[in-house]
Amino acid sequence: MRWGAMLHGDAADFRLWAPAAARVELSLDGQLLAAQRRDEGWWDVRIAGARAGQRYRWRIDDRLDVPDPASRWNPDGPHGDSVLIDPSAFEWGDAAWHGRPWHEVVLYELHIGCFTEAGTWDAARLRLPALRELGITALQVMPVADWPGRFGWGYDGVLPFAPYHGYGEPAAFKRFIDAAHGLGLMVLLDVVDNHFGPDGNYLHAYAPGFFTERHRTAWGAAIDFSDGSVRDFYLQHALYWLNEYHLDGLRFDAVHAIRDDRRPDIVEQISQHVRAGCAGRHVHLVLENDSNDRSRLGAPGTPGRFDGQWNGDVHHALHVLLTGERDGYYAEFDQPIEQLAQSLTRGFAREGGPHNVPGAPPRRPAQGRAPLSATVNFLQNHDQIGNRAFGERLTTLAAPAALQLAAAIVLLAPSPPMLFMGEEDGATVPFLYFADWDGELRDAVRRGRVDEFAHFPRYAEAARAGRLPDPCSAETVERCRLRPGPDVDAWRARYRTLLARRASHLRPRLPDLLGDGHDAVVHGPLLQLRWRFGGARPGVWAVQVNLGPDAVAADALPGECVHAEGVAHGATLAPWSGRWHWSDGR
Repeated sequence: MRWGAMLHGDAADFRLWAPAAARVELSLDGQLLAAQRRDEGWWDVRIAGARAGQRYRWRIDDRLDVPDPASRWNPDGPHGDSVLIDPSAFEWGDAAWHGRPWHEVVLYELHIGCFTEAGTWDAARLRLPALRELGITALQVMPVADWPGRFGWGYDGVLPFAPYHGYGEPAAFKRFIDAAHGLGLMVLLDVVDNHFGPDGNYLHAYAPGFFTERHRTAWGAAIDFSDGSVRDFYLQHALYWLNEYHLDGLRFDAVHAIRDDRRPDIVEQISQHVRAGCAGRHVHLVLENDSNDRSRLGAPGTPGRFDGQWNGDVHHALHVLLTGERDGYYAEFDQPIEQLAQSLTRGFAREGGPHNVPGAPPRRPAQGRAPLSATVNFLQNHDQIGNRAFGERLTTLAAPAALQLAAAIVLLAPSPPMLFMGEEDGATVPFLYFADWDGELRDAVRRGRVDEFAHFPRYAEAARAGRLPDPCSAETVERCRLRPGPDVDAWRARYRTLLARRASHLRPRLPDLLGDGHDAVVHGPLLQLRWRFGGARPGVWAVQVNLGPDAVAADALPGECVHAEGVAHGATLAPWSGRWHWSDGR
């Protein structure tokens, strides 16, 4: 890599981009060595006899010690030393693994710190067989770029190349991935290219050109992707995780917040770079994009395009139907059944915006179609649970029959589905926002949570009374550690059945899903959907669901009944029930 430290036999090259520095030294195991200035603000040192495990830091202008911004490992966190790593030292066992095609994806989002009691890679690895047995095919790990403190969600990382020191050493992460591959599970990593966290980022001190005031984001000055070195940092960052860690894909956080005036922009160029650098294996790129810009989506593996995007519209419509909540962005979903129908058959219900960005165009009904193979649907995720004041899961907000029907709608639609950890167990433990900040930053975060939720009628009283969970308390994290719900066996059996239906009836046909021709009909609470398939065995996958508390009349569906939820007899659908049918022909 151009950035960071690289071992070459019995020597190592150390490189730092510090255009604002007048003097740069490398501190290696406490010994100071002068770096040479090169073109475009680069500094470097070659050390003969360097070895893996040595600790190092950079000293800027005789006054400031900083970690390597491309450090592969900071065992004491981003305020401590970086460690020289030999990437070739790990003995992989996945030589025959080339990934799995996109149409086989069933994602499972997890937070390593809360997934097990120990909160480590090695503890999480022991639970992988159970996920495989459930029917999961791909893990999506919440961000791990190193940040200071004992806990956090991961979206405030400051060392994008270094896995979080609290989860275990880099080799433990590789053991986790290697074990997943041995079980046939893909592993995708959530990465944050739109900002750095507020504590532990030293780039402003010696590379202020990494940021620009031309654009502002929710986190301050935007990253300046117009600079070639900055751009190179993120292009290398993507390939580093995919190649050095054998990951099967990346999920890019909030790309609507990435501001780049160059064309192709950095988001498109990362895709081009990855496609060229990972040829010969299945590598999947997924977006979070609140604007619902379908132009970024394409067929799996297309250079410049992305295989998938989180589809919040399906979640929002279902959440309104299940809970009756209509404040915040749920206010946009004033016709939830119709908007759910559009999201499931045309990709998105809303576009524009994004939310809460000054000057952004207002969101509007979505036009055109997004490829259904690219819209990742979910019933819950870390944001939709954790951004609530009390982190409630739907198991505590919705009636069981309604929740079970909603899960079937998501898992038995042609679009790739995603579960959030614990969903399959009927977990009732909350997933709250938490971050281990100190001092003024801690106080500001606490005040910010109170101010934010004071604007929501259902949380205002608790905010004023000081009853909101403390995001900076270790007790908050302990409350979030994953534990099964009271009816775990029934929930797990239900999800196992749904995923088995998907694997047997949908998965083999998904490569033949047509680009259009899907339709929906809404009659009050009754929703009927039809997805059409071509290929050697054309057919229709149809669903008929009652999304209300009263029984409704419904014509019987043609073809084979593959799955039913609740009571569905002939011309009557009981409250919160449905049926799924396959019929041959067009």
